[in-house]
Amino acid sequence: MIPQANPGAGYRALKTEIDAAVSRALGSGWYILGGELKAFEAEFAAWLGMPFAIGCGNGTDAIALALRGLGIGPQSTVVTVSHTAVATVAAIEMAGATPLLVDIDPVHYTLDPDALESVLRSPPPGMPPIRAVVAVHLYGQPVDLDRIVPLCQRHGIKLIEDCAQAHGAKLNGQRVGTFGDAATFSFYPTKNLGALGDGGAVAVKDPELAARIAALRQYGWRQHYISTEVGVNTRLDEIQAAILRVKLPHLDAQNARRAAIAAAYTDAMPPGLVPPVIRDSADHVFHLYVLRSASRDAVQAELRGMGIGTGIHYPVPVHLQPAYKDRLRLWDGCRETERASAEILSLPLYPELQDTEVQAVCDALRRIGDGR
Repeated sequence: MIPQANPGAGYRALKTEIDAAVSRALGSGWYILGGELKAFEAEFAAWLGMPFAIGCGNGTDAIALALRGLGIGPQSTVVTVSHTAVATVAAIEMAGATPLLVDIDPVHYTLDPDALESVLRSPPPGMPPIRAVVAVHLYGQPVDLDRIVPLCQRHGIKLIEDCAQAHGAKLNGQRVGTFGDAATFSFYPTKNLGALGDGGAVAVKDPELAARIAALRQYGWRQHYISTEVGVNTRLDEIQAAILRVKLPHLDAQNARRAAIAAAYTDAMPPGLVPPVIRDSADHVFHLYVLRSASRDAVQAELRGMGIGTGIHYPVPVHLQPAYKDRLRLWDGCRETERASAEILSLPLYPELQDTEVQAVCDALRRIGDGR
């Protein structure tokens, strides 16, 4: 069976370098907020094209830190999508803010700018004022920032880019994560830039905001043992930082490999299966290759029978999950989100896929087409 994701393959491909980095971190005797983290933060910020990056425990905490750093919490509404990892919405509530969910556009599966414009123009009654948008760059595809950035600026609200699935994606030649007031990243092992455990980061332009977020990640300390405000404990440890330092220089080449695999899948896509559509002027980094089919479950079963593993990202929209159903506010429903969740399917995609494995997936797609 060819798995849909295989983080172990990423470790094995760089095993010698990673093992040396881990040994270096272990031998240093300093395991929290040390030299490896400082070096990674500087290297990641430089790669991204931002002045500051602040490491933290995971991508969920990164969103919550970004919101809190920007002063967004209780008595604030934050707009985002329901078609996302539940972490996006969980982080908004962790910050004490109120989520308001809007629909996706049906072609790219990202935040619909028309829906955002409508909700900003006529906010729903009975909710705190809208103070921020968390725009999720999904599957490696950039959000329509050409429209969303001016909307946020016009209405005086903060824009946080959720880049957990889009390390290295670009719009008009500019890396995502550099457009908004803050950008958040996850380094979960299956991400384009993945640690061998949890990890996350917030990227910002403003030095005072960077200092505040750095304090918030460790109890609100700006001076050791003195909390100037209520913070949390969410730190990217030295071992994971050392691993990420090894992986970062390989990221652009690995993203190119992902794009090449995706192109092969698209070339093999039979009628009846809808391949991903890349936004104009965008560089899609294919964290996931997500096709669409009205017969998704049957297609998944056929592929499984041919030894091809798949995934569904995501099978249940956040607003329909038991913990959130009937308590989250939606703007004009999320009909496209609900349609997509019943039809999407993720094919195997990671840089270490062998050419023979890519060919096997392509052959399986063609056989599905021949049988229809």
